[in-house]
This record gives sequence, C-alpha cells and structure tokens, in this order.
Amino acid sequence: MSSCGLKVQTRLPRRKKMANRVAQACLSLLFLLLFSFNAVAEGDDLELLLSFKNSINDSFRFLSSWNSSVAFCNWYGITCVNSSHVSRIELSGKNISGELSPFLFRLSFIESINLSNNEFTGELPNETFSCLSLRYLNLSNNNFTGSIPRGSISGLEILDLSNNLLSGEIPADIGLFTDLKVLDIGGSALKGKIPHSISNLKKLQFLTLASNQLAGEIPRELGQMRSLKWIYLGYNNLSGEIPKEIGDLTSLNHLDLVYNNLTGEIPSSLGNLTDLRYLFLYQNKLTGSIPLSIFDLRKLVSLDLSDNSLNGPIPELVIQLQDLQILHLFGNDFTGTIPVALASLPRLQVLQLWSNRLSGEIPKNLGKQNNLTVLDLSTNNLTGKIPERLCNLGGLYKLILFSNLLEGGIPKSLSYCRSLQRVRLQNNRFSGELSPEFTKLPLIYYLDISGNNLTGRIDRRQWDMPSLQMLSLARNRFTGNLPISFGSKKLENLDLSENSISGTIPRSYGGLSELTQLKLSQNQISGFIPEELSSCTKLVTLDLSENHLSGPIPASLAEMPVLGELDLSENQLIGEIPANLGKVESLVEVNISHNHFYGSLPSTGAFLAINSSAVTGNDLCGGNIASGLPPCKTTKRPVWWFFVTSLLVVLVFLALSLAVVALIRHRNESPLKKVDSEYSNNICDLQLLNSGVSNPVTIDDILSSIKEENVISRGSKGTLYRGKSALKDVQFVVRKMDDKNSLPPSFWMETVELGRFRHPNLVNLIGTCRLEKGAFIVSEFIEGKTLKDILSGLSWERRREMAIRIMKTLWFLHCRCSPSILIGNLSPEEVIVDVKDEPRLRLSLPWLAGGELKGFLASGYVAPETRETMDSSEKSDIYSYGVLLIEILTGKGPIDAELGPHGDIVEWATYCYRECHLDTWIDPAINGHAASSHQDEIVEAMNLALRCTAWDPAKRPCTRDALKILESAMWRSSCYIPGLKFSCNM
Repeated sequence: MSSCGLKVQTRLPRRKKMANRVAQACLSLLFLLLFSFNAVAEGDDLELLLSFKNSINDSFRFLSSWNSSVAFCNWYGITCVNSSHVSRIELSGKNISGELSPFLFRLSFIESINLSNNEFTGELPNETFSCLSLRYLNLSNNNFTGSIPRGSISGLEILDLSNNLLSGEIPADIGLFTDLKVLDIGGSALKGKIPHSISNLKKLQFLTLASNQLAGEIPRELGQMRSLKWIYLGYNNLSGEIPKEIGDLTSLNHLDLVYNNLTGEIPSSLGNLTDLRYLFLYQNKLTGSIPLSIFDLRKLVSLDLSDNSLNGPIPELVIQLQDLQILHLFGNDFTGTIPVALASLPRLQVLQLWSNRLSGEIPKNLGKQNNLTVLDLSTNNLTGKIPERLCNLGGLYKLILFSNLLEGGIPKSLSYCRSLQRVRLQNNRFSGELSPEFTKLPLIYYLDISGNNLTGRIDRRQWDMPSLQMLSLARNRFTGNLPISFGSKKLENLDLSENSISGTIPRSYGGLSELTQLKLSQNQISGFIPEELSSCTKLVTLDLSENHLSGPIPASLAEMPVLGELDLSENQLIGEIPANLGKVESLVEVNISHNHFYGSLPSTGAFLAINSSAVTGNDLCGGNIASGLPPCKTTKRPVWWFFVTSLLVVLVFLALSLAVVALIRHRNESPLKKVDSEYSNNICDLQLLNSGVSNPVTIDDILSSIKEENVISRGSKGTLYRGKSALKDVQFVVRKMDDKNSLPPSFWMETVELGRFRHPNLVNLIGTCRLEKGAFIVSEFIEGKTLKDILSGLSWERRREMAIRIMKTLWFLHCRCSPSILIGNLSPEEVIVDVKDEPRLRLSLPWLAGGELKGFLASGYVAPETRETMDSSEKSDIYSYGVLLIEILTGKGPIDAELGPHGDIVEWATYCYRECHLDTWIDPAINGHAASSHQDEIVEAMNLALRCTAWDPAKRPCTRDALKILESAMWRSSCYIPGLKFSCNM
C-alpha cells in the first residue's frame, strides 16, 4: 500500500504540471486567435470606412481626417468601442451627397448610424437591414428614392427614414423589427395600405407615417401595440372609420389623424385614453356628435376636431377639461348655444368655434377666469352683446366675431384692452359711437368694423393707432370730414366707403407710402382729387366713385406704377382724359362713367378693351366697338398744314430709312469683327426680345463675354457668363448651351414668348443668339444677393414686404400674362434681392419643366403632384410659394436638422402652428419686439402658408385669392369654408 501510495503521490504532480502546460498553451492559442481576429476586424473597419468615403462627395471636407495616417477611432464623426471597433457614425447635416454605398452596413460592431440632413440620392442599399448589431439608424431628410429595402434587424430600436422621396409600399417585413421603439417613415411618397404586421411591434412608442399617400383603413391591430405613446398618421388618403381598438392604447398621449378621408363617428372608446393630452382629428369627413366620453380625458391640453361634418350641441361636460388650453371646433355643423362651462376653464387661451350654426348669446363671464388670447366665433348666428370681461386678464390679442347677429355698442372695456391686435366685428348689428379710447389702442394693426350701424363724426376722434395697417369703417352711418391722419405710417388698406362722410380728400393721404387700397366710394366727398395721391406708389385699388368730386383727373395718376383698379364713376369730374392714363401694364379696370368728361379716349392698354358701362354718361368719342362710343370727328385743316405735315412725313421716312440701313450694316458687320472667342467665325442670329427699347447688347458684346474669367456658374444646362456692353454701361448674363440640337423644337418660340414680359420684380430676358456651334440666352444682370443669403438679417417688416412682392409677381405671371407663365422653381435661391431691396424672380426657361426640374424635385419646394407627373401648374407654384413663406417665417429650409421627427418642413410647420407657441417656431432673427407687436400677423401668415401647401391642389387658394388675403392683411383660415373654394371677400 505504501509503495502504491508513494507512486500515486509522485505521479500526481507530473499530471498537474502537464495540465498547467496544456492550459497555458490553450490560453496562448486563444489570445493569438483573438489578436488575429481583432487585427482582421480592425483592418475590415478601416477598409469599409475608406470605401464609404470614396463613394460619396464631401464638399465641405468634413471627412478630411479620414485617412490611414490617423487611427480611424480618431476620425471625425467616428466613435469606437474598446478603441478597436467602430460603434457609432455621426455625420448629420454635413452636406454629403452621392449615393449611399453598403459599406457602412458591413461594419461588424456598428450600433448607431446617423446620416440625416444631407443630400444623399439614389436607392437605399439592399444591405441596409443586414447589420445585426445596429440599434439606431437615422437617414432622414435626404433625397433617397425607390422602395424601403426588405430585411429585418430584431435589435433595431430607432428607425428614421422620414422626409425622403421613397415610394412603393411599406414592406410587410416591418413586423420583424420587434425591438423598435421609434418608427418614422413620414414625409415621402409611400402608397398602399398600412401592413397588419406592424402590430408585431409591441415595444413601439412613437409611430409616424404622416405625409405620404397611404390609403385604405387604419388597421384595427394597432390596438395591440400597448406601448404606443404617439400616433401620427396625418396627411394621407386613409379612409374608413377610426378603429375603436385605438381606445385600448391607454399609454397614448398624442393621437393625430388629420388631413385624411376618415368617415363615421368618433368612437366613444377614445374616452379610455386617460393619458391623452393632444387629440387631432381635423380635416376629415367625420360625422355625428362629440362622444361624451371625450370629456373624461381630463389631461387634454389641445382638442382639435375642426373641418369635419360633426353636429349636435357642444356639451356642458367640457367643464371637466380643466387643463384645456386650445379648443378648435370650427368648420363643422354644431348647433345650440356656446357652453357656459367654457368660462370656467382656467387655462383656456384659444377658442375657435367659427363657421358653425351656433346661436344664443356669448357666455357673459367668458374671459373673466380665462386668460383668453384668441377668440373666434365668427360666421354663426349669435345674438346679444359682446361680454364686458373678454379681456379681463389682459391677454386678448385676436377678437373675431364677424358675420353674426350681435348688437349693442362696442364695450368700453375693450377700449382699455391694450393687448388687442386684430379686431374683426364686421357684418353685425352694432350701434352707437366709438369711444375716444378705442381709437388710441397702440397694437391694433387690423380693424374691421364695417357693415354695422355705428354712428358719430369720425373726425371728432383722435386717431392714434401707430400699428394700424388695415382699417375698414365701410357700410356704417359715420359722418363728418375725413380724418387728416390715423396715427400710422403703416396703413395699407383704408376703406371708408358707404357712409355719410363729407369734406375733401386730405392732401396728407399722399404721405401714406404703404397704402395699397383706398376706398372712399358712396359718400358726400367734394373738391378736387389731390395730386398728392400719386405719391402712393404702392396703391393698387383707388375707388372714389359716387361722391361729389369735381375738377379734372390729375395727370400724375397715370404715373402710379402698380395701380390696377381705378373707379371715378358718378362724380362731377370734368375735362379730357389724360392721354397717358392706362399706359402702365398694371391698370386693368377703369370706370369713368357718369361724369362730364369730353374728348377722345386714350389709346392706352387700359382703354383698348373697355366696355360701354365704364364710359357711359360722358361726352367722349373713340375707343373700341365694345365701348359704344362714336368715332372722333376729324377737324378740317388749312392747306399749309397739309404741306407742313407732308414735309415732316418725308423727313421722318428718310431718317428711318437711314437708321434701317445702318442697323442692317451693323448686323452684317458685327459678327466679322475680331473678338477673343472660339465663336468668332460663326454667324450669330441675334434676336432681341424687347423691341421697344434701343439695343443694349450687340453680338460682339455677347461673344466677347464667353471667357473663363467671366464664368459665374456651371450646370447641366449650360454655363453662365457675366458680360458688359462696350457702347453702353449695361451688364448682362449669358447662358451658353453648347448642344443646341438637344433643345426641343418649341424652345426658341417659347423663349421669345417669355422675353415679351417685363416686370420690375422679374429677371428679364434680353435676347437670344444662335450659332452653328451653340446657342446663347441673354438676360439682365442683377446686382445683389439671393434671398437665401440675406434672410437671416431681415426684419419682420422687410420679410413681409418680400412675401407680398413675390406674391404680386406670381399674380402678374398667372393672371395678367396670356398664356400664363409659371415660375416652376420658386425658392430663396432663385430670388435675387437687388440693390434697391426689390426681390427679382428668375423665370424658368422652357426646358425646366422636364429637365432641370428633375434636380429641383428633391429641394422640398415642389408640390406633391409635380413630383409624380413632372407637370407644373398655378397650384404647384402656390405650393412652392407656401414653402417659401414658411421659410421666411421660420428661417428653416425644407431640409433642416431642427425639424426633428416631423418629416418635411410642411409637416413640421403644421405641428408647430397647431401645438406650439409662436416663440418656438418663429425665426430667432426676428427680434422680440417685432415678434410680439406683429404676433397675430405672423401667425396668420403661417396659416396662409399651410393653406398654400395643402396636399390636395384643390384645397390651395388660387393666386388671385392668395394675393387678396395678403394685400388686405386677411391672413386667417376663416377665408376657407369647408366644401367651398376660397372666397375672401368678407
């Protein structure tokens, strides 16, 4: 035994040593394998990152540090785990362009990729969802096209593909992303139905499919996704009823189904969503009454059911919504009285119930406990008086009560409501006089009390309203003389028509430099038309009809640059019509009937198509056949007069002949002069597009400008050169198109047509020059910067002026030109602000519709229907204008990193307009004082912008109506009545 025991004892240590050696060898081998694997992995990461860099265009050189001399974990935008593997790539908003290669999705340890807010194009790689380690993927705000790739990453938690140009359907594979918490694929052109497999995303908290073209019903399976806190399916074509199963999502705090075609009643099950704070169902086709269960949602902050077909009374149960701040029920068919309970909601700030069939009185205590800021009850059947305490807490800035049956006087309490900015009380039965304090409110910029029974001498009130831009006292019973001043230099629209006002027109009105509309018709005004009115260079409408005016028409009226409507009918005016009246292109409507005018009608544009009703009741002759006037008689001249006339005709004929010969000789000789150009030996067929002016540019000037040092820019449709006339101090821009044979046959004819139009806010075309080797388009050179470059430095007043000028130019192109002209590429980059601070728009040349417009599609300014059909229309120009107006208001472009999860800028602006305070979305560059003093104006401008960017073209205003809204400062959604087209004549 002892020997055996000794043997055992002596052998055990040897086995232990052997085991230790084996273990050490295994560990060494393992470390060697790990080291080798790491080395290979690091080499793979390096190669993949360099391959990605080589496949894209880094115009701002953010990736300059991406080279093998620097460890890739120290590269810009790269984060590593354990200092050896790429775990995160953060390259948002770096102006990177090109197609997205699949290299990044082959990184073995990548967890987060953020390439949002760049300019990537092309389709998403098939490998997009092949990297199993990926947890966060954000490719939003790019220009990706094609469909969403198939595949799945079960561990992916956040997927954001919003605001691209994706098409096709949402893949059924979406249900395999079982760990998703955030899914945002809004703001593209996705079609088809929402797949039922989406209900497999049990962990999903944030779902955005808004601003696509999705159709079909909302899947009832959404009710199984109990983690959902946010549902945003707005701006699609969804139909059917709202699934009652949504009522099972008890964690939901935001439900947004706006701008769809949803029908049926609001399900009462929504009353189970006790955490809901925001409920938005506006712009659908919902019917029935508001379910009483909705008023169990005690946490509601904002409730918007507007623009549907809801009916019945508004329940007094609204008193249960003590946290409610915003209530929008306008544009429905509600009846009954306004609930008294609304006066007991302590946080209520915005109440809009307009365009219903409500009756009865406004609750007497409304405003006593509410800090009301906006109250709009217009277009109902309300009776009684305005409550005394509407402005009890001093925050009311918008009071809109027009088109009701309200009576009594304007409460004296409103005369001390110094927060008021916009007041519209027209078309009621108000009576009595205006208090002296009411005409001194400092912030009111829009005051319309027309169409009532108000009385008193308006000249016995001191008008001291420094912010006033629009004032209408029309259709009342005011007397007295016209006030010399209203205390405002900003007045744009003044309507005092249909009263009993007497006296003369004050000469001081000529100092109203911002005035665009002056209506004094149907009063008892006498005296002469003051010459000073011609100083109102922005005046568009002048209506002085049905008064007792005498004397001649001031000749200076003919010089007013934008006058469009002139009505002097039914007065006692006398004399001849100024010969140059109507020479400006803007004047399209003239009425001089029933005066004492004599002589011949001017042969200017405004009188060429005038009809008999506009000239009758005078002693006039000439004009067209439609005028009904007799031809003017010729006076017999003495013999010597004919001799002198004949001699003058001969001399003029000789002078013209010599000029024609000189011109022909110049055209024949100028191409043969030596110029430093490869086109020197080509014969140029020069065609000037404005024959009414002397030739500012010669062939030599054009050919001499084609030099490398004169290049302004290069593009797919040619190179731009800057040139200068040798004989005249005129600068111009030449676009050289080398391959003229690729142009469509109608190109030159359409270009010549465009060249006919002249407007102070257009970049005008000068001429065309065609050679054997190429072709040139010549346009005027505008000294200045683009609106994009200077926007951040503009005050609100200048931004507003830019917006109005641009809209006026659109009106000219759409409504005054025949055929109408489309801008096609309206954006801040295409608007040049010249040295006179005037915006100048570039016209689209004919091939933009099918050529360069393709490159413009991804900019965010293009209407949804244009992205599909490549066809432009007046309504697509209006969409572009709407996006431009949003940018003017917010300072943010269609592709901006700050838009967040809301998709494109229209979606973001819609959300902010409905849910956020102005301070959160207005451009910070607009100083605080301007923002506060023009708050309502800015809000209403955003309202117009959102109308202009409606997905359905039929819901956008036409150009004429949009201009009326702007010029009359009638920027509010009340202009739109559901089921009707725009009719902003209220």
